[in-house]
Amino acid sequence: MGKFQMALLLTFGFSLLGVVGDYFLKVASASERPLKTAAFFVGFAVYASTAFGWLFAMRHLKLATISTVYSVSIILLLTGLGVVVFHERLRATEVLGIALALASLVLLVRFS
Repeated sequence: MGKFQMALLLTFGFSLLGVVGDYFLKVASASERPLKTAAFFVGFAVYASTAFGWLFAMRHLKLATISTVYSVSIILLLTGLGVVVFHERLRATEVLGIALALASLVLLVRFS
């Protein structure tokens, strides 16, 4: 596996870690004092831990590529989390937005 592919995989992994952090922050937000919960500190620690890996990804990918891969990944993963874990419903316009986000990723990979 080349450095480009490794950086793409790492970017997706950071998206996954971001979703884990977002889960804990969502749980913390339900508390009366969210900044004093263990869930808040776990979410914060998860986000902070990704900073080291971003340095590697940024050395091997364009910022536009990183941001697109990260954004589309986080959209898909957070949407799945919301639907499956928190029982949120998607409207047709949200599904269309997700489809367009996927199209942007296809275009980026195809022409970069």
